[in-house]
Amino acid sequence: MKKGNRISRRDTLAGMGALGATTILGSKAVEAKDSALAGRIHPAIAEKVSDTPLIDTHEHLPEEKDRLAAASRDEGDDWSVLLSHYLDSDLVVAGMSGDAYDRFFSPKTDAAEKWRLLKPYWPAVKNTGYGQAVRIAMRRLYDVDELSAATVEKVQAGYEKTRRAGFYRRILCEMGKIESCQVNFLGAPFGESDMPTLLMQDLSILGMYAGPNLDAFGKPTGIEVGSLADWHRVIDWWFAKYGKYAVAVKSQDAYHRDINYEQVPAEKVEGIFKKRLANEPLSGQEKKAMEDHLFWYAVGKATAHKLPIKLHTGYYAGQNYMPQGRLLHNPGSASDLCRAAPDTPFVFMHICYPYYEELISVAKHYANAHIDMCWSWIINPVSAKEFLKKYLVTAPANKVLTFGGDYIPVEPVLGHAAIARQGIALALTELVEEGWVSVADALELADLIMHNNARRIFHLPEKTKALQNAPWT
Repeated sequence: MKKGNRISRRDTLAGMGALGATTILGSKAVEAKDSALAGRIHPAIAEKVSDTPLIDTHEHLPEEKDRLAAASRDEGDDWSVLLSHYLDSDLVVAGMSGDAYDRFFSPKTDAAEKWRLLKPYWPAVKNTGYGQAVRIAMRRLYDVDELSAATVEKVQAGYEKTRRAGFYRRILCEMGKIESCQVNFLGAPFGESDMPTLLMQDLSILGMYAGPNLDAFGKPTGIEVGSLADWHRVIDWWFAKYGKYAVAVKSQDAYHRDINYEQVPAEKVEGIFKKRLANEPLSGQEKKAMEDHLFWYAVGKATAHKLPIKLHTGYYAGQNYMPQGRLLHNPGSASDLCRAAPDTPFVFMHICYPYYEELISVAKHYANAHIDMCWSWIINPVSAKEFLKKYLVTAPANKVLTFGGDYIPVEPVLGHAAIARQGIALALTELVEEGWVSVADALELADLIMHNNARRIFHLPEKTKALQNAPWT
């Protein structure tokens, strides 16, 4: 029975049909799984989430020209590249040996042999979020419903046909309905993209303070570094050059330590920094003091340039090395950062999985705390859906960002976006079914969480205008 805008499970089952699941998953035909999904998502929500453009707030995509150049040099850019980021970790954890791993990703191994190497582990990994992103991408890009000995050659042929000039825009914009991406470029502190308004860039601050990385950050400036003040000038140089064009600053230092940065004055660090310049060993306490000081110096510059601070939290990429206990402290440290710099917008990435309840409380309490769901849909799609449901009834909806593919290869971004749309639609439907929000509220929330928040938080209209006249284009 309907009451106002509330809907029941029975109403949803009766009203959905096959269209909604096909729309959300983007498949050419409704499979058994899709039919089951069709009975779960409210039709108006399915249509809205399918039609709404996403702003992708986190990727590691190289330039398209570099992908194409690598392929032309025969560097092994075959279909296995789709499994080379994230899913490769699931394969190792599932038991794939180092030798099998190396042969699977080798350019000298043909497609049939690659399948033989993959086959023992594929049933164990194909239903993880990492596996599903790849399977959806193969279905949509290569018209292959299931990877097998019979289809692997078709996958390779489809891969070669797809990987042509213009394939980034086709995959991201035309097929994924992604308006723009924000890229943490791994090859330099800032990537001067050939597609600057599509592949918008973060400015990395990691090497400004962690280490610090004297070569990667110091040498391009031409500044001779002999003191802490000189290194401050190096940091100033990067912000002066790219602050106008960057959408945010980014650090993944949480892979190496907790994000518990204390505000250490310069006079306590000058001597330590000179020891660093002389390559003298630093104690753990000295290293932390230096990094903490330089972190806050970079954050101050970012805040002056109206650049949000993106920080990794929670789960680690890779396998067999994550110190789980360290992750526990991330939400508490996040609250300390927000309290220490109330005028600085912080974006805590990856929902601090698996400790997302604690991070929601930070976003609820602190005006300058934002949470980005990037990567989370493929770490654990069920938990990501539950996070979104809980977030929307707990903290202000204008501080959550719902998609970032977080990939190096572009192809799985398409699958990740489909999973995110499915999760967003399910979360909104369940909130309606359970009586927490109305259908009208759910439809309104879709625009906010899928693109409007990102446009506002990262000042995207202003950045787009600047990037249209970037000096390197």
